[in-house]
Amino acid sequence: MAGKLSFSLVSPEREVFAGLVDQVDAPGVEGDFGVLADHAPFMTALRAGVVTVMDGGSRRQFQVEGGFADVTPAGLTILAERAAEVAAG
Repeated sequence: MAGKLSFSLVSPEREVFAGLVDQVDAPGVEGDFGVLADHAPFMTALRAGVVTVMDGGSRRQFQVEGGFADVTPAGLTILAERAAEVAAG
C-alpha cells in the first residue's frame, strides 16, 4: 500500500484543511493535476476551481479562487486566495 500524502489547504483567514490523505486533485493554470505521496516536487499557480481530497472511500471538495500549490518531499501545500468546502450532496 502506498504511503499517505501530507496535505494542507490554507486561505488568508485560516487553515481550511490539514491531514494525511491518499490523493489531491487541483485546478492548475496549465491544467488539472493530481498529487499522491512521494510526488516529484513542483510549484504551480492555481485557477479558480475545485480541489478534491480523497482518503480511502471518503471524498471532500473545496472551491478555491486562485493561489498556488507547492509540492515538496514533505507533502502538498495549497495557498488559496479564497477557499471554502463545497457542501456534500
